[in-house]
Amino acid sequence: MKAFHEVRNYRSDFMVWQCAYTNISFLAHWHQEIELVYLRSGSARFCINEHNFTARAGDLVLIDTGDIHYSDSSEMKNELDFLIFDPSVVSPLYRHSNFAHPLITAKMLENWGLTRELADLFKTTHTELAAQKPYYQEIVTATLRSFWYRLRRVLPREAPETTGNRRSHMLEEMQQLLAYMDTHYGEDITLSFAAEKMNFSESYFSRVFKRLMGINFVTYLNMIRVEHAAAELKASGKRVLDIALSSGFNNIRTFNRVFKEITGYTPSQFLNLDDPDSINLSYYKRKSTHQEFVEDDSLTLVRNDERSVFHEKTDPLPQTSHS
Repeated sequence: MKAFHEVRNYRSDFMVWQCAYTNISFLAHWHQEIELVYLRSGSARFCINEHNFTARAGDLVLIDTGDIHYSDSSEMKNELDFLIFDPSVVSPLYRHSNFAHPLITAKMLENWGLTRELADLFKTTHTELAAQKPYYQEIVTATLRSFWYRLRRVLPREAPETTGNRRSHMLEEMQQLLAYMDTHYGEDITLSFAAEKMNFSESYFSRVFKRLMGINFVTYLNMIRVEHAAAELKASGKRVLDIALSSGFNNIRTFNRVFKEITGYTPSQFLNLDDPDSINLSYYKRKSTHQEFVEDDSLTLVRNDERSVFHEKTDPLPQTSHS
């Protein structure tokens, strides 16, 4: 699924992006950038690698380079500020920091004296990126580096032991498996085959996959196949049966059923739509966009609304705290 590996297309060679959303969830994906998510209000559920947690107002979520992450917050109300930047902005030779946990609570930020600095980071980044006055890149970079290194100074890290290395190796192998699935989706990719590629038992692989991706292996594979089948239906004059078989489905009946479960339409209904491009694959019965490059949006966001990060008054971030 192209949505899994997010490749961001920036407006310029300055690789910093910022926006804010209300009441969102997003699909499991990963990218090379570092991502900071601030909860301005409400709460949201996240899974980052193997960490499952709920973040609340005033908390900061840190997604390091290469981390597999998703959010399933369909029944929650929230306002989230996103700041995404290439690691080279803070260090030309940056590697994964192996922080102990991706959740930084409001209380931790307050105790470390970083609440006001976080507010200044989001406010300055928003203002400078919008206006793009002379030296805006230098100002954003300086502000970002100041907050980043103050945070790194106090944020606990995993013990430098083999467990962390094994986890990192496992995540890399999972990324390779998902890339293989996106290329070979038309072949007979079984649970047994996937588990063997990871050197896991089927039961353990199933648990790890569900924990990392938020959906089971078969559902994820079907989403890849339906995504490619939908593209074929829109772009070619091939028979539906031929598209179903080339997409990895054994028969037309299964293809029709799975296609409708994921898109909400049968293949024939899909072909008769005035604008098939407006239909997105569903994930837990919610919508998401799928494209290879992203500009001014996170490619896997499922959102109800979009707004600017700061209103004209540029109010500071609320200093909500909880234990």
